[in-house]
Amino acid sequence: MTVIERLRTIEKSDLAMLGIQDMAYVRPVTVDGKKGFAIYAADGTQLAVAASEAQAYGVIRQNDLEPVSVH
Repeated sequence: MTVIERLRTIEKSDLAMLGIQDMAYVRPVTVDGKKGFAIYAADGTQLAVAASEAQAYGVIRQNDLEPVSVH
């Protein structure tokens, strides 16, 4: 198994142990029929929902977290 293949199957709990507790990611969501952007900790825990993607990234930075892009 290659390193990339291993990273694709890593467990959420293992992410926190890798030192990425200071990172967060954003995913589009729909809440009560309205579009928004959810902010998640590296382990997948939802932290907040923002009205716009820019606002979500701002909240991440204001809380001394580093936003990361996930695809």
